[in-house]
Order: sequence, then structure tokens, then C-alpha cells
Amino acid sequence: MKEDRKEIVPKYHYSEKEMNKVYDYIERQYGVTNLVGHEKYSTDIHCDIVIVKPTEDHPYYKLITMGAGAYKMNVPLKWETTVCDRAEYVVFLPESWNLISGKEEDYWPIRMLKTIARLPIETDSWLSYNHTVQLTDDNGTLASNVGYNSCVLLPSTGIDGKEVKPVKLSIFGKEVAFYQLLPLYPEELEYKLEHSIDELMNRLNAKDNLIIDIHRKNSCK
Repeated sequence: MKEDRKEIVPKYHYSEKEMNKVYDYIERQYGVTNLVGHEKYSTDIHCDIVIVKPTEDHPYYKLITMGAGAYKMNVPLKWETTVCDRAEYVVFLPESWNLISGKEEDYWPIRMLKTIARLPIETDSWLSYNHTVQLTDDNGTLASNVGYNSCVLLPSTGIDGKEVKPVKLSIFGKEVAFYQLLPLYPEELEYKLEHSIDELMNRLNAKDNLIIDIHRKNSCK
């Protein structure tokens, strides 16, 4: 007998009330939308992608995961009071980006979002601000049209230009943070590992580079 995938509920999932609260918060912080890329099937988390279209004030796409925060990350005890143990992830893309393409050259930012969303589950670990993650083999890149092989997690910026704070899901301290993913070149990742995240941020001028640019200059080359 064939398995009915529609009836499978992911192991980690928001309640309907929590889902509505996260979605409403995303609209308040990033802009009103009715466009959601629904994940068809998964057993760990149900990781949809909320897509906010470009506007006159914000002429770029905003893609936000919705579902990753249902998983409580394994944050070390010493960081429990300062680090949010749940998170959603964000990328900004140029308004010329082809979101309906199935080519890896266009799809890789979405793949990056979904990979990062599941990494804490697969590794029984955690992610937070300033963390860097290598996403390819040593000599590989995220796609044939870019030189990026990794990303850094930054505070995400909302429509008011301010940092997006965690959304509170309950009175018992259940919160979900929002992190912006900025792709890095191999040399930038190495520089961060050899020096510090602050020194890398000074080189990147990250606040001015939140919109992904496949032609961005390598700051460490």
C-alpha cells in the first residue's frame, strides 16, 4: 500500500495559532504578501518560503522561511539567556531575479535558505548571529554563476530599516529570531576563521550588501 504523504505531519511544526502569529509578524516586518512557496513534503520541519514582492520603497524581493522556528535548537547552556533557540532565515534578492526558474543558477538562494533551516536539526546544534556555515565541498560553489561557497548570519532588517526583533509566540519565553543570510566567498570565510567576524564585517560593509549580488566584489581577494 502506498504511503499517503499528505497525511504525514512533520516532526517539528508550529501550531495553527503560532503559524498565524509568525505569518502576521513577517508581514508587519517585511511587507504585506499573499505569495508563499509551500513545501510539498517533509518529515522534519515544514519549511515554506514567504515571498514579499519588490515595491517602490523596497525594490527587491524578500524571502523568509516559515517553519524552521518550530524546531528548538540545541543551544549550549552558557548561551541560553542571550541566544534565541528558534529561528527563521531571510534573503533579499534583486527585483530582476527569476524566482520561477528551476535552474540552479536561480534557485541556489532558496536552497541555501532550506539548507540552513535544517542544519541545526541534522547536526543537533544551533545557529545565531555571526555564525558562518560552509555549504559546499572545498572546491565547490553554490552555483555555476557565483563564487560563493558559504554564508554568514546577520541581524535581519525590516521595512523600517531597523533590526527585526524576535517574535514572541507565548508568555513562557518561546521566541523566534530572524537572521539574514549573506553569501560569502571562500577567501572571506577563511579570513573570518583566521581573524574575527568583526574584522570581516568591516571589510564587507555588510549593511550595504544585504541584497544578494552575484557580481559582488570579493572583499578578501
